[in-house]
Amino acid sequence: MNDSFGTRLRARLDECGPLCVGIDPSPALLDAWGLDDSPSGLERFSRTVVETVADVAAVVKPQSAFFERWGSRGIAVLERTITDLREAGTLVLLDVKRGDIDSTMAAYAEAYLDRGSPLAVDAITLSPYLGFGSLEGAITSAVANDAGVFVLARTSNPDAAGLQQLVAGQVLAGAAAANAGHTPLGPVGVVMGATLPELEHSLTDLNGPILAPGLGAQGATPADVARLFGPVRHAVLPSVSRAVLADPKRLRTRTLYYRDECAAYLSGDLTGPRRSSRS
Repeated sequence: MNDSFGTRLRARLDECGPLCVGIDPSPALLDAWGLDDSPSGLERFSRTVVETVADVAAVVKPQSAFFERWGSRGIAVLERTITDLREAGTLVLLDVKRGDIDSTMAAYAEAYLDRGSPLAVDAITLSPYLGFGSLEGAITSAVANDAGVFVLARTSNPDAAGLQQLVAGQVLAGAAAANAGHTPLGPVGVVMGATLPELEHSLTDLNGPILAPGLGAQGATPADVARLFGPVRHAVLPSVSRAVLADPKRLRTRTLYYRDECAAYLSGDLTGPRRSSRS
């Protein structure tokens, strides 16, 4: 990696369109796919997602917990999945939601952001609830390794609202400060749910990417993404998982649908068919 994370993300968004696809091999989805709940089922699921969507999704987001539950065998599958995604040329966002202080945070950063790590990815999710300053080591590591982080700010689960409304402003201010001077996007993104009824804070000074989970199964639509994030549409990355993963036979079709619908709504061009020429 020679270009910054923001540069690579901007290029992928321009090339593929605005969509992040999750890899969430839960027991329920493995069963729906007719796969065993085992490391071999985990690998078949993950490999199928990579082969089907890596060329049409800007970012792919493995959920680490579904791999970790199988111990070393699951982590081995995660390592192979990351390698396959990198070889396919897509960006890898590992959903780990780590957050700690000092040497522990440094160890997490080494595991996921250091270029020499077998689990090295383009970006990870972080939790700021030990204080935004606790993330400094991870942010420094991300910059040094041309990687990025996405910090939880206002997530898509309803029961988070009471707590997150109290601290979201601090998270956004910290992210904006860390992104100052970076182009085209800074290394510190935030997680803002597409299911939110409205945004309580402006994002125009963030200068970083916005991961917007909640499409599909959680109820958000591409129209909701455009309504919430219109002023920063250039930086938003809508995220979908269960709505495209539910049926392996429709995985690519559903991915293209969400990608093209999000692109159309975010561009404001809703006069023609919402199926782009990208494939």
